[in-house]
Amino acid sequence: MMLPIKLDRGHSVPIYRQLYLRFRESIADGRLRPGDRVPAVRALAAELNLARGTVEAAYQLLMGEGYLTARGAAGTVVTPQLPPMSSPTHHPPVASTAYQPTHSGAQPLALQMGLPALDAFPRKLWTRLAGRQLRQAGLEGLVYPDPRGHAPLRAAIATYLGISRGITCHPQQVFVCAGYRACLDLISHTLMRQGDGCWMEEPGYFMARNALLEAGAQLVPVPVDEDGLDVAQGIARAPDARFAVVTPTHQSPLGVSLSLPRRLALLDWANQRGSWVIEDDYDSEYRYQGKPLPALKSLDQQGRVLYTGTFSKVLFPGLRLAYLVVPAEQSEAFARQADRLHNHCPQVLQATVSVFLQEGHFARHLKKMRGLYGVRRRWLVEALQAQFGGRLLIDTQAGGMHLVAWLCEGDDREISRRARAVGVAVEPLSQWYMEGGRRQGLVLGFTNIVSAEEAVGVADRLERIIRG
Repeated sequence: MMLPIKLDRGHSVPIYRQLYLRFRESIADGRLRPGDRVPAVRALAAELNLARGTVEAAYQLLMGEGYLTARGAAGTVVTPQLPPMSSPTHHPPVASTAYQPTHSGAQPLALQMGLPALDAFPRKLWTRLAGRQLRQAGLEGLVYPDPRGHAPLRAAIATYLGISRGITCHPQQVFVCAGYRACLDLISHTLMRQGDGCWMEEPGYFMARNALLEAGAQLVPVPVDEDGLDVAQGIARAPDARFAVVTPTHQSPLGVSLSLPRRLALLDWANQRGSWVIEDDYDSEYRYQGKPLPALKSLDQQGRVLYTGTFSKVLFPGLRLAYLVVPAEQSEAFARQADRLHNHCPQVLQATVSVFLQEGHFARHLKKMRGLYGVRRRWLVEALQAQFGGRLLIDTQAGGMHLVAWLCEGDDREISRRARAVGVAVEPLSQWYMEGGRRQGLVLGFTNIVSAEEAVGVADRLERIIRG
């Protein structure tokens, strides 16, 4: 059976492929039926003025996919057992815009929180260190990495924590993870059971809340006041909870510090109940009045605190690199789960962070950023106060990388929505709450305000957004 076959010799698709597609279309629309004989290779090549090899390539592809069957001297036929086929209808793909990811990869917006000063990062130094790691990498850079993390980096983290945070730990207790969420995943897979009670600061970090809910935890909101998490309220609400998630140095989002009496009370509760305290020490390096506070983990004598820190907030978020310190007796259990979860960070990034720590660049960078952030925070506070007066109450805590501005009127979620539409990324404080009685406010990042003039401009834009 000879079919009218049109081929475009100027098309980018190879001739054999065009021929293959024409036969598929003929089978799909019924012009060629199961059992029909197709032209011999020599005859079709002569008919279409093609090389025999071109026709053979098309036929071999069709036979390989089951459309044609060779029967020796009887020729080649459409496979008799071929089921009926409908002609494929090609629709252009439609991109869905309903889901908005947490991180889109776009450039940061004005007042976006959770980001370090990207303009002040020492990129030339980082590039030089990363290039050195690539050049010096031997076979260890080609094999499967240690799921616990790069050994030199874990040792450097243990040394850093001992000096700066008062935490005594061995590298075997340190696990490198792909971000804070990965730290929570490792904890939940190792220690958490479905339905375990977990204290959660109210208000508290909503991304941690979502991760723990997905892990099957039963969250118990515990109020936060000027002294941090109210431990007595936590005991009253859920004395048998197996976990408590806290941000004791700079409470997220209010910025208050957990007082020493409450730190001791929290540890006493955990020791008595055999519960676990997850300490999120996300930006403790940035304190503008006095020295950084010691970590809660530094007071932990019975191994009940699981300490997490991150390099994403102090270096750059593209690292996706955090770390978890576990009690020595839990190291083996966590190592087993880390191996199972394959929670790996790129080896070259880990190696670069390691030398960044070991050669003293990290300490110098932190010192520089503390001074810079103090100035940028002052610029934004002064601009907001001049623009709003008493209509926006600015809460200036001793440290951190963001401000909380309390609203006297208006809905913070609606204001946040309108602000994002014009390129201002303020976060509504109410989304940090689990229960009713949510206070209305805005969470403002100041780290990427590069001048007093920019602060004035942003304050003016925010005032017009709030005014509506």
